Amino acid sequence: MLRKILPYLRPYRLPFLFALTQVFLMSACEILKPWPLKIVIDNVLGDKPIPWEFAGAISRPTLLIFACLGLVIIYLILGGITLLNNYTTIRIGQRMVNDLRRDLYSHLQRLSLAFHSRRQVGDLMYRVTADTYAIQSLTMNGVFPIVTAAALLGGMFFVMVKIDWQLTLLSLAVVPALFAAISLLSGRISTAATLARQHESEVYSVVQRAMSAMRIVQAFTKEEDEHRKFMTASDLSLDASLKLYTLQTFYSGVINVVMALGTAFVVWVGANHVMSGSLTVGEIVVFTTYLASLYAPINTISQTWGVIQGAKVGVQRVFEILDVERDIQEGTKTFPKSGARGEVTWEGISFQYVEGQSVLKKIDLHVQAGQRVAIVGPTGVGKSTLVSLLPRFYQPQEGRVLIDGTDVREFQLKSLRRQIAMVLQPPLVFPMSVRENIAYGRPEATLEEVIEAARLARIHESIDRLPNKYDTIIGEQGATLSEGERQRITIARAILRNAPILILDEPTSSVDAETEAFIMEGLQQLTKGRTTFIIAHRLSTVRQADFIIVVKGGEIVEKGPFDQLVHAGGPFASLYHSQFSLDE
Repeated sequence: MLRKILPYLRPYRLPFLFALTQVFLMSACEILKPWPLKIVIDNVLGDKPIPWEFAGAISRPTLLIFACLGLVIIYLILGGITLLNNYTTIRIGQRMVNDLRRDLYSHLQRLSLAFHSRRQVGDLMYRVTADTYAIQSLTMNGVFPIVTAAALLGGMFFVMVKIDWQLTLLSLAVVPALFAAISLLSGRISTAATLARQHESEVYSVVQRAMSAMRIVQAFTKEEDEHRKFMTASDLSLDASLKLYTLQTFYSGVINVVMALGTAFVVWVGANHVMSGSLTVGEIVVFTTYLASLYAPINTISQTWGVIQGAKVGVQRVFEILDVERDIQEGTKTFPKSGARGEVTWEGISFQYVEGQSVLKKIDLHVQAGQRVAIVGPTGVGKSTLVSLLPRFYQPQEGRVLIDGTDVREFQLKSLRRQIAMVLQPPLVFPMSVRENIAYGRPEATLEEVIEAARLARIHESIDRLPNKYDTIIGEQGATLSEGERQRITIARAILRNAPILILDEPTSSVDAETEAFIMEGLQQLTKGRTTFIIAHRLSTVRQADFIIVVKGGEIVEKGPFDQLVHAGGPFASLYHSQFSLDE
């Protein structure tokens, strides 16, 4: 764990050393705090002579003033250094949290869709937003209290031995009992902290699922069921948190009782030493003050150990994701500035999401640059998976995909994906302006280029009627637009990308016949000179293709132009008569 955390601390080593210096200064002030009171008790109120050479020049009232001023100065210095130390450590901790979040978020973006399909979105959100704070708790809230406590312990132990070594040894007799309590309870606290974080993460997941599917929830009147699921997850989370807090409180209580027993025993022995004349009243005041301060660092160490156990769980959850190796590795090649020609080949492709359940089996397909290919077949036979291998959303278990004769694995992902424009299902838009949505793949595009793309997608007139036209902010998940409008915006986004390879996943599935005709007219212009793959369930999109492939059971069972396949009486003809003929 330490090996993984140190790289995040290394950029801030100078502020960290500065903060450590502040810790030692704070410890020195803590050690000095009781001495003005000792001077007042022994040298001002008592009969003990002032030991300094210049003591004769200082009267008792003057010494009292100096002692009070010294006390105020010590507290002022201590307060100032503490404020500076808190600012320094919090700043370092927040920077480390930000760096860890950056790496985690970036790593999540680079992991394949196969990984994301297996994970709950809410859990990943919790790891990014909440678990990353654990590195601050582990380092700043863990290291510095322990270092401060250790410095105090060292300084106070030295002074206490000088005052009365016997009392010092007695005061340390409770330390083994304290560490025994730490070792007995820390494991349970760590287990409880892990469980609490898992249940809290589950609450995030339940809320995320319900909020993202609110239309379905309300349409099927499942509000009560979803509320029940939420309350169950919330109750489990709160119960786990209560158990954790109870353990931590019990832990604190045990530590406090042990320290109280030690303090009472030392006070009793110390009072006897004062009555016997081996200690002054001022010295026993200093000693008992140090004793409280001695147990406080031990208590701090014990309490901090509990914090560390909880924080360690959060950090482990973050590094659990960071340790997931990318199943899609970056290549080194890039496409020329002119872009890809668009020749695409699948060679012996086999793919499965779950081991033993093949989605694609030994697929071989060659597409010339500029050809339009329709991919048809029943739902769930691997049509979308087949084209998803092209931008490397997934990695095939066997075979390879080539663009212009080069394995796509040899290209840098960014360079590869810039050659491909996609219209995917469902149509996804973001809660930002219409212009930003259309220009998502080309943010540098001018307004004129955005408008032209919108015209081709037959969405310009609808946008022109919006309150702020292209600057209108779209609601969350496109709630302020119709399904057809969202679809046309995603088509405009693909048009503006102006990539040599185009993937259309049911591009007209969410629009009516009239709008479909407009869109197809725009797509006709868009697909000219581009290698286009159209996953289609409607006749109009199929007929535009240069040739059609029929996928069934993860295999290409038929291939050819539209008229040829219709008259061949094979799988496509059967599909045509059962489904596409309804469109006619």
